Amino acid sequence: MTTPPARDDLHDALLLMQTRAEIDAFLADLCTPAELRAFSERWQVARLLDAGGKSYREIAAEAHASPTTVVRVARYLKDMPHQGYRLALDRLKNKN
Repeated sequence: MTTPPARDDLHDALLLMQTRAEIDAFLADLCTPAELRAFSERWQVARLLDAGGKSYREIAAEAHASPTTVVRVARYLKDMPHQGYRLALDRLKNKN
């Protein structure tokens, strides 16, 4: 799939960040606080889903997410072709 040039430029900018502090500064400029909270929330939901052993309701409570968010992230983990969550989760597992 071809991405629009502006999105490619964003990808390139993200790849240039070298530390957590740089990423944090870039994201703070790029996103609203609400967007950053939503990203963090979805990532925590993805990690909890991947770990298994908890109900969607328990995950929603722990991640301070709505049940709808949990269902949406679960669908992306299982059914969607992008598999971006899976790629990041697997790389984190291999790193540790």
